[in-house]
Amino acid sequence: MLVLTAAVTVLAAVIQRVTGLAFVLVLIGPIVLAYGPVEGVTVAVLLAVIASLFAVPGAWREVDWPRTLWLLGAGMLAAPLGALTASALPEPALLLLIGGMGVLALSAQRLGPIARHVRGRPGAIGAGAVAGFMHASSGLSGPALASFALGDDWPQRRFAASAQIIFLGYGAVSVALRGLPTIAPADLLVLGACTAAGMLAGVYAARRVPPSVARRVMLLCAWAGTLVVLVRAIIAFVV
Repeated sequence: MLVLTAAVTVLAAVIQRVTGLAFVLVLIGPIVLAYGPVEGVTVAVLLAVIASLFAVPGAWREVDWPRTLWLLGAGMLAAPLGALTASALPEPALLLLIGGMGVLALSAQRLGPIARHVRGRPGAIGAGAVAGFMHASSGLSGPALASFALGDDWPQRRFAASAQIIFLGYGAVSVALRGLPTIAPADLLVLGACTAAGMLAGVYAARRVPPSVARRVMLLCAWAGTLVVLVRAIIAFVV
């Protein structure tokens, strides 16, 4: 299982580097299956921090600071509630929550009519609060951020750059709230190294792999992992 998770971690990091998004979305299925819904999300959030640290230097000049700071502030205030929710739910319910958030994340492109009302400072505060809650509970903060970007007509390049700062901030707060992973140090070292390797390989891939191809691979991996998590949640409820 570690070999599979490590391979998906590299792929998730490459996709993150090429598209600017989706690291946890690609990783969430295998990581939850390998380490459980609580520890798996804790590991994924920590690895996402590592990925963001690699991405931030290249994105810094494109960051839209006014939008970023509103999203960050609201998300950090809501993150404790997300962490509390994750710690309070039994494992089957938490698996179902993670799977449901994965489906929501993968359906974000269909939120156009709703997203048009998520704009301006009130939209940033609302979207940031939802994103912070989701990041601390499942690591999946993308849907709310994507909805705001669409509704506020945020240019894709600047949104993707700003998202690296937002993910780093959400991730740092989530790690502080959830604590460090308790998995075997060797496993954590392997997965951290795979994240770094994937981000470095992504620099090469970004010059040669069209973003549309990366998005298709991302969707395939993310849907597969999310559906497996949902099936495991249903089995856990039945059994």
